[in-house]
Amino acid sequence: MKTDVAVETTPETPLWNDPAQPVAARVDALIGAMTLQEKIAQLYGVWVGASDQGGEVAPHQHDMEEAVDLDALLPAGLGQLTRPFGTVPVDPALGALSLMRTQARIVSANRFGIPALAHEECLAGFAAWGATAYPVPLSWGATFDPALIRSMAKAIGRDMRSVGVHQGLAPVLDVVRDARWGRVEETIGEDPYLVGTIGTAYVSGLESAGIVATLKHFVGYSASRAGRNLAPASVGPRERADVLLPPFEMAIREGGARSVMHAYTDTDGVPSAADEALLTGLLRDTWDFGGTVVADYFGIAFLKTLHGIAGDFGDAAGTALTAGVDIELPTVKTFGAPLVEAVTEGRVPEEVVDRALRRVLTQKAQLGLLDPDWSPVPPALDGADLSDAEALRGRIDLDRAANRELARRIAEQAVVLLSNDGTLPLTRPRRIAVVGPNATEATAVLGCYSFPLHVGVQHPEFPVGLELPTLGETLTAEFPDAEIVAVRGTGVDDGDLSGIGAAADAARDADVVVAVLGDRAGLFGRGTSGEGCDAESLTLPGAQQQLLDALLESGTPVVTVLLAGRPYALGRAVTESAAIVQSFFPGEEGTRAIAGVISGRTNPSGRLPVSVPRGAGAQPSSYLGARLAQASEVSNIDPTPAFGFGHGLSYTTFAWDDLAVGTGQASTDGEFTLDLTVRNTGDRAGTEVVQVYLHDPVASVVQPVQRLVGYTRVPLEPGEARRVHVTVPADVASFTGRDGHRVVEPGELELRLAASSADTRLTATVALTGPARRVDHTRRFHAVLTHERV
Repeated sequence: MKTDVAVETTPETPLWNDPAQPVAARVDALIGAMTLQEKIAQLYGVWVGASDQGGEVAPHQHDMEEAVDLDALLPAGLGQLTRPFGTVPVDPALGALSLMRTQARIVSANRFGIPALAHEECLAGFAAWGATAYPVPLSWGATFDPALIRSMAKAIGRDMRSVGVHQGLAPVLDVVRDARWGRVEETIGEDPYLVGTIGTAYVSGLESAGIVATLKHFVGYSASRAGRNLAPASVGPRERADVLLPPFEMAIREGGARSVMHAYTDTDGVPSAADEALLTGLLRDTWDFGGTVVADYFGIAFLKTLHGIAGDFGDAAGTALTAGVDIELPTVKTFGAPLVEAVTEGRVPEEVVDRALRRVLTQKAQLGLLDPDWSPVPPALDGADLSDAEALRGRIDLDRAANRELARRIAEQAVVLLSNDGTLPLTRPRRIAVVGPNATEATAVLGCYSFPLHVGVQHPEFPVGLELPTLGETLTAEFPDAEIVAVRGTGVDDGDLSGIGAAADAARDADVVVAVLGDRAGLFGRGTSGEGCDAESLTLPGAQQQLLDALLESGTPVVTVLLAGRPYALGRAVTESAAIVQSFFPGEEGTRAIAGVISGRTNPSGRLPVSVPRGAGAQPSSYLGARLAQASEVSNIDPTPAFGFGHGLSYTTFAWDDLAVGTGQASTDGEFTLDLTVRNTGDRAGTEVVQVYLHDPVASVVQPVQRLVGYTRVPLEPGEARRVHVTVPADVASFTGRDGHRVVEPGELELRLAASSADTRLTATVALTGPARRVDHTRRFHAVLTHERV
């Protein structure tokens, strides 16, 4: 459907509006016709909120920004619209209408007819009212299933694109280095290969739907000291290169990501937003990234206000532009009048403005925003009567049955059974005591970037917009013949001990206790997990450990269920719980997924994307630790986890055998081949996750004891066997050598075929021969695993 704001093709159509011309020529022509103010206007966004009446968007005010006058800004143009759907609750159809009308206004106000690019958050689904709340990224990692995550991202992208959104600020590719960090829930895990493969799948899905995926946070944000948000990062160049950067390399090269967001972090005194060696030297000159670099919100202004490396906002803008930041988000602060003034005075060369503008306009051209037939009408409103706003209310469903089915599958595959003495699955329990602060809390399944907790909590007058059954409710449905008794016991973090006695009494009167503990997601101290909600230790928040201990003392079997955003030390529950079920904010279908695992309707197949600590204070720690990071006789702190990375149990059993190793030798530019058989030796269908770890016993620089280089899910019927074929290229043994370059060294290696980082089933000793070989970002990233029935 075309509107009167679209540009008609005529013989006088400017070159930049001619889609038959090369994009580069169109962009160059447009840049040549622009004034300085028009150029800079394309390099910033304005934070807005769509109207629930379908009118134009209204500027959103934040305590870190000044009021924005759209009437004054729009004649020069506008680069981006920040979060029109993710700022206030709005019916999706009326939000789409509001965005459409605003785009028409933007196009008509600037002399080139350039629309804005609209971006939204999409970390656990499209962050809009009524949109599907999928599991958080830590649950994506727990699935060990890139194909499933790609399907989810494609569905999220379709929903965003249908209402007029162009860019999504996801995925987070930060690798967990300290589980006390509040944003652990937003990450995919503690292993760079898992983060890279799952994150790349998400990028591929989002981009396939026409949405520009934005990788964040580039780079080092998760390595902050003491797990504090926005703290300096304590990493050396080798840790940065071998742990933090590979997921970004993979997502750019294999996923096709078109945007990167700089981190707030400073590393060794250089903020990411001012790091020209990172944003230009590495990202563009070495990796050949051709997309846009966007600022993390207010990150350019932080060069002055937090980092103290710029004297004024004009200097901050020039420093960021020179480093390689193209777009200021969320709103205009430094790239507006301060940048115009700095360029006019000669403090910032106009060439760096043109460089950023070329990238921005190239992306807009690729999205069709410069084409003469572009229309502001989004696909979801195509053919609708746009004159009657109220008639549109409810027309767009962002939580369709197909979305919910995807959310259910991910939630089920992400549930990790940590321990089980045979109590699970439950068989016809007579009386279940469901105890704990998350047992009857509907939003306990949601992360901090879900719309209800990110935005909705500020608007209690609006309904949640989703069906969010509590675990108590889903257990009642799962066990219709059982008596369910729900007791809160204590709050998530209030420290209240007064209800623990009643909880223990309920436990003693029950056949089984389901203790539902964990986190409350929030922002900046308003929760126990989420952005700005860092933890001093990994003890369960509040009085939850005291509650759990009281339940364990009741004599009734206790099934401990965690609805959390990070792993926690569980004290005596590690050995005394009848079973432990770990779920990382599993989304709107999460409690049904957990209930299905408890009843046995679903056979769990999730694996830990982060280790579960044995002690609350042994942080930072990671399974990626070198030998000196392991338990030893010279320290009284034992960092050995209670449950290691990759761990997860099933209701069936698996046997691994018949390992066959190819030649056992390969050149430093060759590959190894392995074969093994995995057999389901139990009486029900299940899925084993075969993981391949590399151990390098002697290297020129210190290496982790082991690291993941490949994995695959192997579904098996009872008695079924599959032959798993493994190809391990020498490239995956590479690391950053003493000279700062990535190298494959000759020598002996161990390839550990494992059910987790702590459970090696088979080991192949192999050798690399020949000279040391330098590799780069074009290296082979993957050990390839396939399987076939035998």
